[in-house]
Amino acid sequence: GAWTPASDEKYAGVASVVKADGTEDDGLYVPEAAKHYGVSAPLATPFDPKDGLTLQYEATLQDGLECGGAYLKFLTAHGDHDGAALNGDTPYTVMFGPDKCGGTNKVHVIFRHSSPDGTIEEKHLKSPPSVPFDRLPHLYTLVVRPDNTFEVKVDGETQSQGSLFDSFDPPFNPPEEIDDPDDSKPDDWVDAPKIDDPDAVKPEDWDEDAPMQIDDEDAVKPEGWLDDEPAEIEDPDAVKPDDWDDDEDGDWEAPIVPNPLCTKGPGCGEWVRPKKHNPDYKGKWYPPMIDNPEYKGPWAPRKIPNPKHFKDENPLANVGSVGAVAMEIWTMSKGLVVDNVLVAADDVAAKELQETQWRPKYEAL
Repeated sequence: GAWTPASDEKYAGVASVVKADGTEDDGLYVPEAAKHYGVSAPLATPFDPKDGLTLQYEATLQDGLECGGAYLKFLTAHGDHDGAALNGDTPYTVMFGPDKCGGTNKVHVIFRHSSPDGTIEEKHLKSPPSVPFDRLPHLYTLVVRPDNTFEVKVDGETQSQGSLFDSFDPPFNPPEEIDDPDDSKPDDWVDAPKIDDPDAVKPEDWDEDAPMQIDDEDAVKPEGWLDDEPAEIEDPDAVKPDDWDDDEDGDWEAPIVPNPLCTKGPGCGEWVRPKKHNPDYKGKWYPPMIDNPEYKGPWAPRKIPNPKHFKDENPLANVGSVGAVAMEIWTMSKGLVVDNVLVAADDVAAKELQETQWRPKYEAL
């Protein structure tokens, strides 16, 4: 269906449908920076991802991406989709796509997953890909298979892959055991593996006050050293400017420059004996460390059964059907074009769109 703008006044940005630069392909266009945008379009029929899910779309940042989102929210189906009511709290099944600002630089993959007790929790991909920095059309693909393996692709190249069960935080299946929150480390627990040797004694010849460096008594002042010459002098070639006014500008003084006699000779001014390492330097004495006879090892709280543990063998059955696609973003960058949005059970159509729609555009620019 057509893209419907959200009615909330915070969505001051007005997205439109235009042809992206250098293409004949219409796309959803974000024309202004420093705006919130909220638009959505319903799917013809809600899509249930329980047996597999592929999401794909093109995003072209014609003016570059300094700070902003270019992700899409695949909204959870709930009766007839009301595009005007869209806001930041509208439930989504998956949030997918680029987001870059400050320390954030990632292609988001976030599922909203329902536990057996009905609690809904966001599951974030732990190692998301980074966002391409150029202004070319880029293709973003998420494939989740019935065996719960997934791939995140950028321009058809796999950037992140793994299992739903070990690649998201918090995990889809909470751990069977957790730390006992009521367990605490005993006061007499010793967790220092090493201690100072109590029997060690500082040697009588150890001088803690001996300096690290001493004068080099073997050094000799270089021949030709100019004791009475300063290192810097007034520039003898400087001339008072014709427009200098002593009353307004003060007394004119020639700029200070390095003394040329010093640079030609071995040196000027008072000669200072150089330093050398003191062979008697030892620094502060510390007793050697030995194994602590009282050491008990690192302390950890005991484990107890996790009251919130459950096992969901098919998380995709509990993320909700997708009823609409939304672009609900804030951006400091203008010129974003989103095109060829796909929601499917597998990646057959995604690969076809990659080769017939995206690749010709990408290679033509």
